[in-house]
Amino acid sequence: MTALQKAGFARHFVPRRWGGREGGFADLINATALIAGQCPSAAWCGMLWAAHGRFAARLPEEGQRELWGRGPDTLIAAALAPPTATARPVPGGRLLDGRWDCVSGVDFSPWILLAALSDHTPAASGAPVTAPAHGVAWVLAVPRSEVTVRDTWRSTGLRGTGSNSVEAHGVFVPDRRACPLGDVLAAVAEPGASPARRAPAHLAGGPMFCAPALGAARLALRSWTRWAATPPAGRPAALGDAAVQRVLARSAAEIDAVALLLERAGAGADAEPAAPRVEAVNRRDAAVAAELLVEAVERLFRTGGVHARDDTSEVQRAWRDTHTVAAHGALRLDASAGAYAAWSEGEWAARVPSGAR
Repeated sequence: MTALQKAGFARHFVPRRWGGREGGFADLINATALIAGQCPSAAWCGMLWAAHGRFAARLPEEGQRELWGRGPDTLIAAALAPPTATARPVPGGRLLDGRWDCVSGVDFSPWILLAALSDHTPAASGAPVTAPAHGVAWVLAVPRSEVTVRDTWRSTGLRGTGSNSVEAHGVFVPDRRACPLGDVLAAVAEPGASPARRAPAHLAGGPMFCAPALGAARLALRSWTRWAATPPAGRPAALGDAAVQRVLARSAAEIDAVALLLERAGAGADAEPAAPRVEAVNRRDAAVAAELLVEAVERLFRTGGVHARDDTSEVQRAWRDTHTVAAHGALRLDASAGAYAAWSEGEWAARVPSGAR
């Protein structure tokens, strides 16, 4: 955790005025995949700490000062999935109640971003508070010391992420540390901010989530290849068999193809942070890339010999981690395919002359 912090993950998207890097998506995707080639859990936490810094930069200025006034390397965990918790408006802020699961890296993060439904919309200074027909989702920055962390993470993969549960009971969060979830996820026009800081959350979210699986697949391939190339006592190496060679060629090609997809996704997001086309293609490619990685690692796991199933096997660990990453909601093809089809339909309709229609 200390090494990840020193490497600059937490400060990657933090505004320069707080000493942050305001880096790009491509660099983060590459760094995440590189670290995941040794430990996908460490890469997962590092990637999320970077992403959460980008989200926290949407908080009011005084809230940002509270997080980064002493330096840009503050580790921030988050739970922003469709919220079921509540944030009841009170004078000067909100009272937070609820439970959030799968809060990765929370044991090491002094701050947490938590999404909750508020009964009321924010009122302008001196104006009455109004109640909408439905609750509005808000994001609130809370010190970890003010919530309870439950040791609940029992996942098959990404075991080292410590993605435990968080509970809050009547925690007061001042207005300076709260903003609408819609503002966190949407694109913003902030003069002087880097392209990545202005981009919407979905622009490169899928490729960023997929990057740990890419590193895990590379780890599996390296370990599997060492096994295949090492002759056991009195027998030839498995790699001399044509069927094993086909496994190597196909899995390596699929993993390389994913690397190219994620490289393009990062470059496109950095170059065109507000382009609906880039977002639609990136979401599609990340979901398909996750499926390709699962298939590649599954093939290596099935053909890697009996020792690939040992609890100390790197292939077995990478197999668990890859499956766990691919199960994340951001990498499900159904939602991504729908978004891509919606963009594609409108794009092609715009290209067809009205008479031809």
